[in-house]
Amino acid sequence: MIAWAAGAAGQENGMPMVPLPVEARWSEGAPFQLTSATTVVCVGDAAAIREVAARATDALRLVASWTLKTGSADGGGSNIVLRLDRSLFPDLPDWQRAESYRLSVSATRVELFATTAHGLFNGVQTLAQLVSPAGTGQWQVRACDVKDYPRFQWRGLLLDPARHFLPPEYLKKFIEVMASYKYNQLQLHLTDDQGWRIEIKKYPRLTEIGSVRKESPRHGDREQGDGRVDGPFFYTQDQIRDLVAYAQARHVTLVPEIEIPGHFGAALAAYPELSCTGGPFEVQTRWGVQPDILCAGNDDAVAFAKDVLGEVCELFPSQFIHIGGDEAPRNRWKVCPKCQARMKAEGLKQEAQLQTWLNHRLEEFLASKGRRMIGWDEILEGGLTPGAVVMSWRGTRGGIAAAQAGHDVVMSPTSHCYFDNAQAQGPAEPECIGGFIPLDKVYSYEPVPAILSASQSQHILGVQGNLWGEYLWGGKDVEYFGFPRALALAEVLWSPAKSRNLASFLGRLDGQYAHLDRLRVNYRKPDAAAPSNRGTEPKAQAK
Repeated sequence: MIAWAAGAAGQENGMPMVPLPVEARWSEGAPFQLTSATTVVCVGDAAAIREVAARATDALRLVASWTLKTGSADGGGSNIVLRLDRSLFPDLPDWQRAESYRLSVSATRVELFATTAHGLFNGVQTLAQLVSPAGTGQWQVRACDVKDYPRFQWRGLLLDPARHFLPPEYLKKFIEVMASYKYNQLQLHLTDDQGWRIEIKKYPRLTEIGSVRKESPRHGDREQGDGRVDGPFFYTQDQIRDLVAYAQARHVTLVPEIEIPGHFGAALAAYPELSCTGGPFEVQTRWGVQPDILCAGNDDAVAFAKDVLGEVCELFPSQFIHIGGDEAPRNRWKVCPKCQARMKAEGLKQEAQLQTWLNHRLEEFLASKGRRMIGWDEILEGGLTPGAVVMSWRGTRGGIAAAQAGHDVVMSPTSHCYFDNAQAQGPAEPECIGGFIPLDKVYSYEPVPAILSASQSQHILGVQGNLWGEYLWGGKDVEYFGFPRALALAEVLWSPAKSRNLASFLGRLDGQYAHLDRLRVNYRKPDAAAPSNRGTEPKAQAK
């Protein structure tokens, strides 16, 4: 096999994909002609294969503008054949085998093999990138053979509708784009001081009060308000179920984040009795860290958190439930009689241990629902609870410490993975939260720290790129800051480390802009002038 990781040679051979497959070669022979008569054939009658066939026709229609037929009989014609083969890649771990595939293209047929529907789906994304023009209104796929599987099992991005709401229709578009580049986790930051964006039936004031703020920081002057009411904006439970199903069909898992105990201001505005002081509070109109958090000494507050997480578990089937845990000032706990009584009763010496006590209660509750708790790396500070998964954002030290202690980790350091930072510098660039992370820096990131042993390295589940919403007013802003950096991270997460080559990636990236155009992505082309259409889209409609 000729590795497509051959750096500049990959560009010269016209091998176009992002992310790079593990192995691939061009084959001898004429290309496969993709025409309106081509049929997507499902070998076997499994519903999962038929679902992948539907996604295959979607992906190929984006390129060729044809809706291909699907069928269950292989008549030997010019077909794209989808087939499950449980014997593929027997030496890989189960999670890797589940996403693996083999793609073979000849003049007369395309054959796609995988052990699961997810693997078939991944192969479809590669096939769509291999389609090239063959003349006016004609399309072809050059003969080739591909063997492929991912390097990491958590390949994620984060969106932040808590700060600026993103309508369900936009989330569906974003899921489509993610799936095209083999991302499989979308974390939704649903609650914060500035907004509560998920309907909870038991506590209706969370959305009646918590989903509305009086104003937001003004464009270009973060110290001034814009004077415009924001909300009520939130996702109904029916909308969540619809989004979950839509993502599942594209093999993307939605991971909900419910901030506990900090960044809890929108909930306290609705239910001030859950605080240490009793309020009153309002939904915050400025970004930043607030001193008032959930009262960990209050039994009713702990019960509230469990009630909320219980409804969240009913809506999201994801294995992981994110409880935030970051930027939670504990000064209120130091003088709160209930919190101090809790610490005394539990034999706790520091307020950080009280947060760990709370986390343990939440972890036990989530475990009773068959779920795993994940939180930002501050959950390390009072000692990790037994099954906690750490998302390391304040550099990599938290992730290293967690992996060395035998805990699973998702790396997400601000140095490489915070896509709300600027990706270019200059007076024409839009306002952002600060920082500078260019495309090549994202591509250079190595998720597994060299200090970890081989067994400890197995705890690095993957990486997440984050698009925090303070200065991203809508979908166009999300895309301008997210792309093409998200493509660089996609290759970091999928392709073998030894195959990565920046010159090769940049050459292949040039060929991806047409695909991003078809997906209607408002990307920032490297070294281009900043566009003028950021932040101009209309506000989402309130629920």
